[in-house]
Amino acid sequence: MNASPQIITLPKHLDERGNLSFFENGSQLPFEIKRVHWIYDVPGGETRGGLAYKNTEEFIVAMSGSFDVTVDNGHTINKFSLNRSYMGLYIPKGTWRSIDNFSTNSVAVIAASTHYNPADAIRNYNEFKRFASLDPTDDAISDKEYFAEKTQLKNSVYDCTIVELDRHHSQRKGDISVIENGETVPFSVRRIYYLYDVPGGVERGGHAHKSLYQLVMAVSGSFTVTLNDGVVKRSFTLNRPYQGLLVKPGIWRDLSDFSSGSVCLVLASQKYDPDDYIRNYNDFLEFRKKTV
Repeated sequence: MNASPQIITLPKHLDERGNLSFFENGSQLPFEIKRVHWIYDVPGGETRGGLAYKNTEEFIVAMSGSFDVTVDNGHTINKFSLNRSYMGLYIPKGTWRSIDNFSTNSVAVIAASTHYNPADAIRNYNEFKRFASLDPTDDAISDKEYFAEKTQLKNSVYDCTIVELDRHHSQRKGDISVIENGETVPFSVRRIYYLYDVPGGVERGGHAHKSLYQLVMAVSGSFTVTLNDGVVKRSFTLNRPYQGLLVKPGIWRDLSDFSSGSVCLVLASQKYDPDDYIRNYNDFLEFRKKTV
């Protein structure tokens, strides 16, 4: 039986310091994340998408603002309005989709089950209708191997750098930035979480990870990330959707100075593992002594 497009309600952790939602492989998503991209700065009245994928599944979330997603499986057309950060739309392969009615400052984050392959995309609607009338196989496109993930425990704050992401600019339709596993960052994305509704003056983070890699981005608004390796502190201001901060394992991090309407998007190399966290600063210093 073919899957159907459907709204998936994501976990929402309420906190007076700001809320957190996430989705990860094998839990909220019925596929493995291989690619993540986000659409932003879309002028009013413009439509993005207007395509289908033969073998790619997608999951779309409105990280900021709102927009509508119209889906067509070749037989039935439905429209979904996305306007909550804790709800996303699952789109099966072989489904035509288009995105419109973007509100001011809206950000659409899209996770996909394959690396981008132009041959997998159907951009002509009549071609899609012909494809939908066939009985396509379930064979997925061959995908690239994940990069081997090597945990480096001797990282310093100077090993954590700003990554300039591809920015596909369209003055008429808005911008897209893309992350692909094994291409843009030295890890495979297995979990995505994001902070939003953070009150002014509140700090988040305040922990380190033993083996987790992260890419931290301000997909809306701005905030400051302060990194600490137990000896040196280094601060970064994130305020562009096409820039991310690569945080390597063994680094303490704090988030502060959240602007109004800011959304902090984090791509992580592992699913949630409480044993990988170091939440006490003195324990972090001990950890650094043992590994450095």
